[in-house]
Amino acid sequence: MSSMFGKPRASSERPPQSPLPECNVAILGCRGAGKSALTVKFLTKRFISEYDPNLEDTYSSEELVDQQPVLLKVMDTADQDGPGNCERYLCWASAFLVVYSIDNRKSFEGCQRYLEVLALHAQGCQRRCPVLLLGNKLDMEQYRQVLSAEGMSLASRFGCLFHEVSACQDFSRVQHVFHEAVREVRRQAEWNLPLRPLFISEERPCPPVATSVALPTHHSLATCTFNTLSTVNYKEIPSVAQAKLVTVKSSRAQSKRKAPTLTLLKGFKIF
Repeated sequence: MSSMFGKPRASSERPPQSPLPECNVAILGCRGAGKSALTVKFLTKRFISEYDPNLEDTYSSEELVDQQPVLLKVMDTADQDGPGNCERYLCWASAFLVVYSIDNRKSFEGCQRYLEVLALHAQGCQRRCPVLLLGNKLDMEQYRQVLSAEGMSLASRFGCLFHEVSACQDFSRVQHVFHEAVREVRRQAEWNLPLRPLFISEERPCPPVATSVALPTHHSLATCTFNTLSTVNYKEIPSVAQAKLVTVKSSRAQSKRKAPTLTLLKGFKIF
């Protein structure tokens, strides 16, 4: 069954022979760090205050990052007590978001265990997966237990990027973090490209030719506005726990037209 999150699907407009490049992002962290809230904020621009901490699932969203389309797949993990059964996302993900809550030092200490697991995995892996450390719940600044300097120090220790965000406030920051993960994956893919052989002819050297190259002007990132009650997104099949779905009708049910619907994960509360 499909999961209807508010991202437009344009696959029908593209020829089947040109699929979108994919980027798999796994969100890791202790319970209560806000992983599901960040996932739903990114997918729907809405804040979810209640969710099932035992629910793990994967979602897909078509994004435009630096004017380049990408199919971004997000795995919202649900480890019980720290890293466990890690193979399910270590072999799947191309980037990792490790999340802690700035008002919970225990969740910050748990992040160190996740970073150690990822560092150990990277030693025996041919490809390097980017890692981003996120301090969530920036809106709880008055209850902060983890300083920004501590987060930056931990990120520097493991060689990963560091951001502080709030799932309940600023959507643009949350979106930036997910898009930054895509950028890091693209940069890593460029670094891993094989070098092309260079052939030099001594008998007939090529004279230098001055050419002018017009560089394209980079504009600001394109943003996609959408109606979360009318657009659809599909949930991926490989998941540990299948989400139960419930359909919520909109307030326009009195209209003669068929009312749009939104399918949410059971236990989620929309504000």
